[in-house]
Amino acid sequence: MLESSPLFQLYLVRLRDFYRQPARVFWVYGFPTLMAITLGFAFRNRPPAPIQLDLVSAPGSGAIKAAFDAHNTRLRQSSSAADPIALTPPIDVALRDRDVAMRRLKTGKTPLVLEPGPNDSCSYHYDPTRPEASLARQTVDDVLQEAAGRSNPRPVRDVQVTEPGSRYIDFLIPGLIGLNSMGGGLWGVGFLLVNFRVAKLLKRFVATPMPRRDFLLALLGARLTFVLPDLAVLLALGVWMFGMPIRGSLALVVALEITGALAFAGIGLLVACRATTTEAVSGLMNLVMLPMWLLSGVFFSSERFPEALQPVIKALPLTQLVGGLRSVMLEGAGVVDVAPALAILVAWTVVTFTLALRFFRWS
Repeated sequence: MLESSPLFQLYLVRLRDFYRQPARVFWVYGFPTLMAITLGFAFRNRPPAPIQLDLVSAPGSGAIKAAFDAHNTRLRQSSSAADPIALTPPIDVALRDRDVAMRRLKTGKTPLVLEPGPNDSCSYHYDPTRPEASLARQTVDDVLQEAAGRSNPRPVRDVQVTEPGSRYIDFLIPGLIGLNSMGGGLWGVGFLLVNFRVAKLLKRFVATPMPRRDFLLALLGARLTFVLPDLAVLLALGVWMFGMPIRGSLALVVALEITGALAFAGIGLLVACRATTTEAVSGLMNLVMLPMWLLSGVFFSSERFPEALQPVIKALPLTQLVGGLRSVMLEGAGVVDVAPALAILVAWTVVTFTLALRFFRWS
């Protein structure tokens, strides 16, 4: 009975078409996995990266360089993690002519230039909009001031947070899951439809007794089939390779991912419902995806953006999907906690599918 169903046969055709093209398999499964591994190793727990400093050759530069060399020596000799200096990055100092150092600063090759002045003074040249430059300036100044005899009367201690669930890689994996869901929904549904339209395949489909509903449901069913293995790969990678916890219900994670995939498939269908060229649909999809790439908190918290933008950001489907996944996986949130995110994703699904079916055309 099932094998004779047109819907089931269309679904099988879509699956076979997908797996017969290795490039598609790579971009759906391989690329997100490689990205997660690369970023995971890039942001794994490790000592602070050295600070790059260009020191202008001038009277007094020798004493300043000696202070940094002493700091680096003490850092190498420190054997206790409780020693405050163990949390300080080493400083790689390069003596350069002033013109060379300033040119390197302007071209972004160094974050900080230190220029000795008269009476043991010095000048810091840096771009305050670069976070690494401000950090370099603060660290370099602390080392210089302590070398000059500054005392720190108030004792302090640093407590590093390295518990699984609070690291950057734990923050990143749910973002990558959401990002891949968005890309797969838009490109896997929208771009495919336009390719069919360009190749005149949609005209052949409309000439058959097949209902439009079966054709679109077959595309949707295939997309949902691809979502679950991709989710499993990224979750397994996060848990087994990086020790990421899943503190909430795995079933709720799957429900969020499926709901998000439906929402993005609806958006992909809406974008492609009338586009007649691959160039047009590519531009429309990039127009839809780029704001969510930037605003939805995939790689950093969306709370960094101004308060006036927050209502718009929170209405985006990727924001709700990524936020819901993080709440369940890292905070152990339940159905009630993520119900608003699910409701927004369902709303996106219903509205986009309704509009897409209303305006869809075969040619």
